[in-house]
Amino acid sequence: MRRWYVLWIVCVKAFQINHLVYPLLIMKKTQLIPIALLSVSAVANAQNASRPPNIILFLVDDMGWEDTSLPFWTQKTHYNEVYETPNMERLANGGMMFTQAYASSISSPTRCSLITGTNAARHRVTNWTLFKDKTTDRESDAFTLPDWNYNGVAQVGGTNNTFVGTSFVQILKNNGYHTIHCGKAHFGAIDTPGEDPHHWGFEVNIAGHAAGGLASYLGENNYGHTKDGKPYAPNAIPGLEKYWGSDTFATEALTQEAIKALDKAKKYNQPFYLYMSHYAIHIPIDKDMRFYQKYIDKGLTAKEAAYATLIEGMDKSLGDLMDWLEENGEVDNTIVIFMSDNGGLSSDPGWRDGEIHTQNYPLNSGKGSAYEGGIREPMIVRWPGVVKPGSKCDKYLIIEDFYPTILEMAGIKEYKTVQPIDGVSFMPLLKGTGDPSMGRSLFWNCPNIWGNDGPGIGPTCSVRNGDWKLIYYYETGKKELFDIPEDIGERNNVARQHPDIVKRLSGELGTYLRKVDGQRPSFKATGKPVPWPDEI
Repeated sequence: MRRWYVLWIVCVKAFQINHLVYPLLIMKKTQLIPIALLSVSAVANAQNASRPPNIILFLVDDMGWEDTSLPFWTQKTHYNEVYETPNMERLANGGMMFTQAYASSISSPTRCSLITGTNAARHRVTNWTLFKDKTTDRESDAFTLPDWNYNGVAQVGGTNNTFVGTSFVQILKNNGYHTIHCGKAHFGAIDTPGEDPHHWGFEVNIAGHAAGGLASYLGENNYGHTKDGKPYAPNAIPGLEKYWGSDTFATEALTQEAIKALDKAKKYNQPFYLYMSHYAIHIPIDKDMRFYQKYIDKGLTAKEAAYATLIEGMDKSLGDLMDWLEENGEVDNTIVIFMSDNGGLSSDPGWRDGEIHTQNYPLNSGKGSAYEGGIREPMIVRWPGVVKPGSKCDKYLIIEDFYPTILEMAGIKEYKTVQPIDGVSFMPLLKGTGDPSMGRSLFWNCPNIWGNDGPGIGPTCSVRNGDWKLIYYYETGKKELFDIPEDIGERNNVARQHPDIVKRLSGELGTYLRKVDGQRPSFKATGKPVPWPDEI
C-alpha cells in the first residue's frame, strides 16, 4: 500500500515540474519500471478528445442579413461600413460563413422549426404566439384564416392547437450534455407546456418565457417591471432581478448570466450545450449607451444610432463568450454556431429611419416578407479541426436543418422522435464532403396575416429549388418567379418568361403542402378554400 502511495506522490510532483514528459524509474524489489508521465495539458486534451464537443448556438432576434460589418454579399454595402461587429469577423476568420442560410420570416415559426426539426407547414405555428388560445392574426375582409397552432409547440400532448415534437435538446441531455438556455424562448404560449425551456430539456433557464419580445432593454426600467416588482407588460423579462435599477443593458445582463452558467458547467466534466438566444435586435430600439455616441458621431440619426448599438452590444456578447472559451481552454472542443431567426425590421417607420422596406439592401423588404429580406440570415459556424477557417459556403440550408446537424455534431446517431424530421444535416457542407442542397427544395408556408404591410408581406407560400424561387400569393393567385443568383433583390419577376418552371415549382409546392397537411385560408364570400398553387 505504501509503495503505491509513494508512486502517487512522485507522479504528482512530476506533473508540477513542467509540461514535459518525464520518464520515472521506480524501484520495486530488483525491477526497474519505466512510467511515462503526460503533462497536465496533454491529459486535458486526451479527455477532450474522448468527450463530445461543447456546442454554443448563438441566435439573434430580427437581425438582417447585412446588419454587420461582415459582408455576406459579394460586395460591401453601406451597412457593412456603418455597423461594427468585430467579433462576428473574428468568428468568421476561424470558421465558415454561410451566405444562403434561411429561416421563416417571423420568430415563432423559426424557433418552433429549430426545436422540433420540422418545417413550419407541418408544425403549423405560422404566426407569432403569446396568449393561450388567442390568435395574433390581423383581420382580413377577404379571408377566413386557418385554425393554426397559436399555442405553439410542446413535448407533451393535451393542449389544443399545439404541435407535439421531441426536442433535440432533450436528446442532448439524455446523452450526457449539460443544457443551458439563456434569453428568448418563444416556443409556446403563456400557460402552455411549451412556454418553459425546462420542459424542452434545458437544465438551466435564464430569462426564457412565452414572450417573443421584451418590454425594455433598460435595467433602470427593471426590464419591464414596476418598482414593486410587478410586470407592466406580458413581455417583461423574468429572472434578471439582480440587475434592476442598474444601468446594465439586457444584452449585457444575459451575457453575464450565461458566463456564470458556463463557469458552473465547467465544473461538471461533461459537454455543454448553450443556447444563447438574445432578445436583440428586436424592438424596442432602446439606446445601449456604451456605443451610442460613437454612431451619433458617425452621422447617424438617433433611431439608427440606437439600432446600431443593439447590433454592437450583441456582437460584444459574442466576443465575451469566445473570450471565455479561450480563457478556459475550451476553444478547440467547442462548436460555435451564429444565426438569426428572421430578417431585419424594415416596415415600420416608427422604429427605423430612411425609406421603408430598404433597410436590408441588397435584399428586398424585411421581417414578415417572403422575399429574401425576410428569410435570408447571417450564419457562421466555427468548429476547430473540422471546419476550414476563413471559408465561405454558398449552398442553401434552412432552420430545421439545425436539428439533425447538431445531434450529428454531438455524435448522436440513434434517436427516436414522435414527429417526422424535415431537416437535413448540413454536416457535409461543414466537412466539404458533399452538397445536401443538390436537387433539394426548400419550402415556406405563411397562410396568416402577420402585421405590417409591405413587399412580399401577407398570406403566401414559397419554394426555392436551385437558382429559382417561386412565391404564390393566396389572396390574389399571383405567382412570382425569381432567378436568385441573378436577381438577389427580387426586382424582376420572370414568371411569364418561364411558364414551364412556374408549372413545375407550383406542382412541387402544392404536392408538398398537401403531404405535410399544410394549411391555407378560405374565401369569406364562398367559404371555399383558396386554391393550392398547382390549382391555378
